[in-house]
Amino acid sequence: MSCESETNLCSFMATKILTSSSHSFENDCKEIHDSWGGLNHLVQALAGRTQLERRQIRGTYMAMYGEDLISCLQRNNMISSQRNEAAGVSTKTFAALSLWMLDPNERDAIVAREALEQGDTNYKALVEIFAGRKSSHILLIKQAYYTTFRRQLDQDIAKIEPPHPYQRILVALATSHKAHHTDVSQHIAKCDARRLYETGEGRSGAIEEGVVLEIFSKRSIPQLKLTLSSYKHIYGHDYTKSLIKENCGEFEDALKSVVKCMYTPGKYFAKALYTSIKGTTKDKDALVRVMVSRAEADMDEIQRIFKKKYGMELRDSICESIPCGDYRDFLVALAIKTCND
Repeated sequence: MSCESETNLCSFMATKILTSSSHSFENDCKEIHDSWGGLNHLVQALAGRTQLERRQIRGTYMAMYGEDLISCLQRNNMISSQRNEAAGVSTKTFAALSLWMLDPNERDAIVAREALEQGDTNYKALVEIFAGRKSSHILLIKQAYYTTFRRQLDQDIAKIEPPHPYQRILVALATSHKAHHTDVSQHIAKCDARRLYETGEGRSGAIEEGVVLEIFSKRSIPQLKLTLSSYKHIYGHDYTKSLIKENCGEFEDALKSVVKCMYTPGKYFAKALYTSIKGTTKDKDALVRVMVSRAEADMDEIQRIFKKKYGMELRDSICESIPCGDYRDFLVALAIKTCND
């Protein structure tokens, strides 16, 4: 089959997933219960649903069968991983569906725990949470984290060994989310922008970490975004440009990534998706994590940036690089869902 034919088929299957619906959630749940042996049916039943619909399906399934739907997905994921035949693809699909069915705060709590449990901490996943979520959401994530794992998320981040620049920035951001100021100050933004300049590109030598961490820990995320905007207005370029120096080290590299995620999330996530699809990143979970977490947030903007930067639609890039199957259908359905919402 040609690449163009595969892409058309891929889009057709994803569109079919979005347009197929049952007369009631009871019918949906019956179809799900009867289709555990066929991933395609599960993808069709769940991929095109809104967050509210997914929550209602989960509740209805529990009422009908006495089992949590997500627990069923996770159990089948474990069964699939123990098999030899196409276990990798099936495991990816079950894992993706499990994330999709979770409420956002539950999902981020699990993503955070998995990021921390990896031998090499997945700082990018943690950055996406602390730099890209509202303070009210962070509070819910921390509560879900404690409820699920009986641990404090802030403490687990602070105890990461060996210490890393990302860790210091994340601890500062965790503190910043406690500043629940709804109003932002243009005056403070200008003052902070000047401090960032004077302790960065406005002086020779390495950046003064202490000043950056102080600002990041005392300001809310909206205030920090205004500071970064003021920096560009005053000095004529993004703050991240000042972090590209010959003497820049690990802290500057980590700070640059955090700032991009916070200030230009559309560009940040478009690049994350591209490198994941092309297999040029060590963050193997980034593709499904970003697709699921941004599908009902800003995926439309991410797709516009993706097309402008890489010259093709996101769904076409997925179809071109990922083998035909349920996993690809699910990812494309999320992309098309955003276009149809």
